[in-house]
Amino acid sequence: MSARALQQPLSLRLTSGVFLAMWCVIAAFPILWIMVQSFKVPVDAYDSNALNVILGPETLARGHGMSLFQILIGAAMLWLTFHLARKTLPSLVHQVFDSGVQWIGWVIGVLALTIGAIVALFGVVPWLAGLLDPYLGPFGTNVIGVTTEHYKTVWVERGFFRNFQNSLIVTAGVVAISLSVGTLAGYGLARSGSKLAFWILIIALIFRALPHSVLVAGYLPVFISSSEWLAPILGENAPTLYGKPFAVIAVLVAINQPFTIWMLRSFFQNIPAELDEAARVDGCSHFQAFRRVIMPVMWPGVITTGLFSFLLAYNDFLVTSLLLDAQNQTMVPAIAGMFNRETTTTDQVVAVAAAVSITAPLFFLVMAFQRQIVSGLTAGAVKG
Repeated sequence: MSARALQQPLSLRLTSGVFLAMWCVIAAFPILWIMVQSFKVPVDAYDSNALNVILGPETLARGHGMSLFQILIGAAMLWLTFHLARKTLPSLVHQVFDSGVQWIGWVIGVLALTIGAIVALFGVVPWLAGLLDPYLGPFGTNVIGVTTEHYKTVWVERGFFRNFQNSLIVTAGVVAISLSVGTLAGYGLARSGSKLAFWILIIALIFRALPHSVLVAGYLPVFISSSEWLAPILGENAPTLYGKPFAVIAVLVAINQPFTIWMLRSFFQNIPAELDEAARVDGCSHFQAFRRVIMPVMWPGVITTGLFSFLLAYNDFLVTSLLLDAQNQTMVPAIAGMFNRETTTTDQVVAVAAAVSITAPLFFLVMAFQRQIVSGLTAGAVKG
């Protein structure tokens, strides 16, 4: 069949282009727009003239700006970060880490890329521009008003870094427990031909369909009374789980585990059972066959499932807002509180800067794992 015959008709291409443009206007543009606003002083951020919001004349007049040199160097560093995430990081992880511990390499690599990009953009680029300023001429003159004062305010003065730490604790706990239990359960159910496995999956699906508020209401009395229940074991210093990240981890794992089991079971079903049999013939036990033969093949599915678990915990609002106190609050409820407490335009821009901040880890995460995600989805993640 010729390439011409496989080409999409003009009507289909136009329809796809229209829907893509609509998505950009409805979803992508607002995110990019608030990102631009977060780097401006309030006068520019909420100016009725869109060109003033982009160029930031008042921000530039206050001595905050970027030159053409900084823009070009910043763009080059962003491109280098994307290149490292897509090309270098995967090959480096596979070379340095064994198949059983590659997840450690991915965690270290994504964190290193994220921190490195932030340091490069907000530290190295301004320092390099200041060092070469006498030699740059017109390229060293600020042309766009840009300031990071709102990010400093939200992260340092308002203690948003503590909310970030709490989010890391919750997401790491949810992902670790969900994947540990989900891989074992999914493997067992995929290789089981009994009717009991089918009914376990149906019950898990029903449990997943319950509203999150129902699960929170069921767990809440347990967490509030936890100190009394643990007193016979831990004595008078028995802790109360209510308000602590461990309570949120328990509830989110309960919410997420049915989905994790269903998804991983689909992946395992796409792996031929002959691999298990061959490993058993070679002298492996069931668990050794699972760990040494099946899991290396399963990594795209595990990473895809882990990303969905991460997003559930990272973006959760209801469970975290109900079960965590102010000191242990995660980022999403903390940002909602900032918008509710805003009194001036400065507070509004600070809240916007906080909202933009939580998108950066997600962006780098998807960029780093995009190949595994695509591979996992095409390998049967959506197959029942």
